[in-house]
Amino acid sequence: MEERSDNPELRAFLESLQSGQLLSGTVAAIESFGVFVALDDGPDHPDFPGVGLITMPELSWRRFEAASDVVHIGQRVSCEFLQFDTSNMEARLSLRATQPDPFQTFADRTAVGQRLAGQVTKLVPFGAFVQVADGIEGLVHLRELTWESVNTPEEVVRVGDEVTVVATDIDQVRRRLTLSLRQAAPDPR
Repeated sequence: MEERSDNPELRAFLESLQSGQLLSGTVAAIESFGVFVALDDGPDHPDFPGVGLITMPELSWRRFEAASDVVHIGQRVSCEFLQFDTSNMEARLSLRATQPDPFQTFADRTAVGQRLAGQVTKLVPFGAFVQVADGIEGLVHLRELTWESVNTPEEVVRVGDEVTVVATDIDQVRRRLTLSLRQAAPDPR
């Protein structure tokens, strides 16, 4: 892709930004790949609705279906500058970097072996997802649903069921929580 160099004012602005710097602006457009932000202190972009771009993964720590679940056009936002995308002449931004990571907070106060109350949120062929705190879901693998052998999670739980689970692994690096429903129940054998 050819680098855009036809706007010296825009290039000078983007080159002046420092990684980690907080920038504020207004959500100018919502696309399937991310959100354009018109920055308060920057010049207009010649081609895009804003000089800043927040990609989908950088919008929120929490799971969401569409960018419009997190922000709306016209909303004021404060974002962290990640990098200067020279091919598109835009500032890559992060909204989630300005918010505490709920998984790290959860991991700091939860131990492996701890019993947790939760609600089944989703069934998949290999198990069930259970929400154990606001924005925190863990996987109960099929073999950890019950002491008996089952072929599908529907044999044991349904979406919306309130359950007690045990935390069996908390992977802070990959932000994954592994749970067991059977370890929260006595072995019937």
